[in-house]
Amino acid sequence: MSEPAVVARLTEDLTAGMKTGDLEDFYRDLHRHPELSFQEHRTAARLAGRLRAAGYEVTEGAARTGVVGVLANGDGPVVWLRADMDALPVREATGLDHASTVDGVMHACGHDLHVTWLVGAAEALAGARETWSGTLVVVGQPAEEDGGGAGAMVAAGVHERFPRPDVVFGQHVAPGLAGFTSHTSGLVMSASDDIDVVVHGVGGHGSRPESTVDPVVTAAYVVTRLQSVISREVAAKEAAVLTVGQFHAGTKNNVIPAEARLALNLRTQSTQTRERLLAAVRRVVEGECLAAGCPVPPEVTVLPGYPNTVNDTALDREIAAVHREVLGAETVLDFGPVMGSEDFSLLAPQGVPYDYWFVTSTPADVWEAAPGEDLPGKLDNVPSNHSPLFAPDLSVLVPGVRTLVSAALSRLT
Repeated sequence: MSEPAVVARLTEDLTAGMKTGDLEDFYRDLHRHPELSFQEHRTAARLAGRLRAAGYEVTEGAARTGVVGVLANGDGPVVWLRADMDALPVREATGLDHASTVDGVMHACGHDLHVTWLVGAAEALAGARETWSGTLVVVGQPAEEDGGGAGAMVAAGVHERFPRPDVVFGQHVAPGLAGFTSHTSGLVMSASDDIDVVVHGVGGHGSRPESTVDPVVTAAYVVTRLQSVISREVAAKEAAVLTVGQFHAGTKNNVIPAEARLALNLRTQSTQTRERLLAAVRRVVEGECLAAGCPVPPEVTVLPGYPNTVNDTALDREIAAVHREVLGAETVLDFGPVMGSEDFSLLAPQGVPYDYWFVTSTPADVWEAAPGEDLPGKLDNVPSNHSPLFAPDLSVLVPGVRTLVSAALSRLT
C-alpha cells in the first residue's frame, strides 16, 4: 500500500490532461444506445475499441458480451477494475438531449457512467506506464441487473484465463449531492433472492365459485400475510426487505383460473436472517394453500441472485484514506450498509480482498430543490437509480475516474 499523499499526487499528474469533452461524448453515446442484459454488443465493442487503442490485450465475448482487457507492465500485483454495462427496461423521462433512443430501455442505473469511468481510468493508467508496475485487468461485465453476469464470467473461466487478481475494485453511481464518495468497511450491500410461487386451485365459471378453489383469493391472502413476516419475525436491530413484485392470474373477467403466480424478492444482510425468512415464506404459502383446500401443494422456487457484498475492512479503510487525499477529506462519507444488491463480489476469487464504494451524482440544483431538511429526507426526494428521471451530473466524470485510478495506484506503485 503506497502512502495516500503519494498516490494522490500521482493521480493528479495522470489525470490532469484528461480530455473531459471526449469522455462526455463517450458517455452520451452510451446513454443514447442502452442495451439490456447479455445484449450489450455495441457497448462491449465500444469499450473493447478504446482499450485496444490504449494498448490493452483485449478479449471479447467473455460470458457472451463481457470484455476483459489486460495490460501487463512488469513485476507487481494484479489489480482488477470492474464496470457493469447493461441497461434497464425503463422508459426514459429525463428530457435530456442525449436521452435514450431505444424505446422502453434506459441506463437508469448509471452503468453507462461506470463504463465511461473505466475507460477514463484504463486510458490514464496506460498512458503513464512508467509510473507503476504490475498487471492491470479491466473488466466490462454484462448482466448485472439480471444477477447472472458476474457468475457467468466466473463460469466462463475468467479466473483461469486471465491473471488472477490480488485485489478487485468497483464503484457505483448513487443519488446524493454530486461530489461525495461513500466508503463502508465490512458489509456494504445486501444479499438478494428471487422467489417464484405457484398457487394451484380449481378453475371454473365465475358464476359458480362454490365449485372451484379460487387461487386468486388464496394468493391474495399469501400477499397480505407475507407483509407481517418482516414486522413480526425479524428483530428490530436486523434489516430485511420482502417485496411481492408480480401477481399474475386469470385471462377473463368471468373465469376463475386454475392457478396464480407470484414473484417475490427478498433482501437480507445475514445468512441466519435469510434462512429464517425463506422458511417463513414457505410456511406462509403452504399454510394459506392448505387452509384454502388447494388440490395440490404450492410450488415455491428460490432463485439465488446476489450474495452479500462485504468489503475487506483494512482495504476499504486504506482506499478511503487515498480518496480523502485525492478528492478532499470532507468528501468521503460512510452511508452504512444499504439494502441494494450486487454480483460484483463474485469476481473476487475466494480469499481475495475487494472494495466497493459509491460516488454521488445528483445535480446541485436538483438537490437544493428537493424537499427535506436532512440527508435522508433529501435522498427520498431526488431521482434514484432505476428511476426514469435518473440523470447523473456530468461533473462526476473526472472524480469517478480519479477514484478508480487512485485505487489501482495504491497497489501498483
